[in-house]
Amino acid sequence: MATIYATDENYKELVSEGVVLVDFFGKTCGPCKMLARVLEELEDEFPFLNIVKVDVDECPKTSEEFQIEGIPDLYYYKDGQVLFHEPGAVDGAYIRERLAKILY
Repeated sequence: MATIYATDENYKELVSEGVVLVDFFGKTCGPCKMLARVLEELEDEFPFLNIVKVDVDECPKTSEEFQIEGIPDLYYYKDGQVLFHEPGAVDGAYIRERLAKILY
């Protein structure tokens, strides 16, 4: 599926169904830019995965609700429930491993 950019208003709706990987990021964050390339690859590998990106500057309410103190920060959801949380930059192999546990 395509990457979707969240707002404070639509965040809960975007994570409510299916398998969702949420990326809290910042536009000027170097590690966030590197992670963005990994997430683009995941779109092709996991066609039924929803990737939701949350710009911490544009979504202050959601960022505060999740107490985001550093970016990037990943949340793995299934049907509205957080299954895993990964603060900081992680590599693609690790993300794939987490997704496999959720999907298969």
